[in-house]
Amino acid sequence: MHAPASLPIGVVGLNFGRHILDQLLRDTVRPHLRLAAVCDIDAPKAADYAARFGVKSFTSLDDLIADPAIPIIGLFTGPVGRAALVRKIIRAGKHVVTTKPFETDPDAALEVLREARALGRVVHLNSPGPVPPDDIAKILSWISEYKLGAPVGARADVWASYREQADGTWYDDPQKCPVAPVFRLGIYLINDLIRIFGPVRETHVFQSRLLTGRPTADNGQLSLLFENGALGNVFASFCVNDGDHYRNSLVLNFERGTIYRNAGPDRVGNHSELSLVMTRAERREVVAREIVEGTSGAYNWSAFTRAVRGEPLPDETTPEQIVAGLRVIQAMARTANRLD
Repeated sequence: MHAPASLPIGVVGLNFGRHILDQLLRDTVRPHLRLAAVCDIDAPKAADYAARFGVKSFTSLDDLIADPAIPIIGLFTGPVGRAALVRKIIRAGKHVVTTKPFETDPDAALEVLREARALGRVVHLNSPGPVPPDDIAKILSWISEYKLGAPVGARADVWASYREQADGTWYDDPQKCPVAPVFRLGIYLINDLIRIFGPVRETHVFQSRLLTGRPTADNGQLSLLFENGALGNVFASFCVNDGDHYRNSLVLNFERGTIYRNAGPDRVGNHSELSLVMTRAERREVVAREIVEGTSGAYNWSAFTRAVRGEPLPDETTPEQIVAGLRVIQAMARTANRLD
């Protein structure tokens, strides 16, 4: 029996989207998706990438979605107003893969995600992914298997080294890009924590500008009070140059143990390193360790194409779970704007 042919995809937005083009050429992705077109309002840019990859070139989303040979749209424009673009695409009969954060308006996001389900269209993004990634799935299984009890607290950290300059894009606008490092990088950690600890009741935020040439912050910290009483902290920064970029560390405290993800100085490739520490016979013990290949925030191209072909996904992420992270971002933005 032959494997199903890869599905054609058109990629819209070639600023961030150019990174997706490289992913689509990987041996692990090519059996699932085949780049068929690129689209950008910058006509020379669209023509350049089309020539490089030997695909069709478009400058209009309307023209792209009118092409009957392209059933899937990769939408990699900015998050502001993305729900309206997704609605246009799904009503044209296409499926959508996009990126985090899905939207800045949680209500608009929820409405279009529910409409997509009603229409039988697939809309996936990388965070939260369509199903729990392997590292989050393992954490959830440990919580149950080892009977860790009530969640107590969490520290979540991500950093990189950026020296960006103002360029007039949405990255420069504190309304569209609030607490920039948390909005752009910390969103992965926010979504992870919501999947593990549940909904958030209250947020508080700090931000600063240390090194950036943009008018938006490059150093941010978000405090979370979960509905179950657990406390969380998300630290995200563009100011740290130590070689440990995008590690997405987690320390998760429960009443009977602590789970670590990518915490500490040791690293094993680009995988997630998980450890569980508990007290046994009145002594500290590392009771479980695992190196997990499937990491949070990665695009799940296999799950996306399976869903497009009509295959049900186990433990599929709901529209409400996607929007829960957006509501945290919205609350953070309101607080940050009051501080400004």
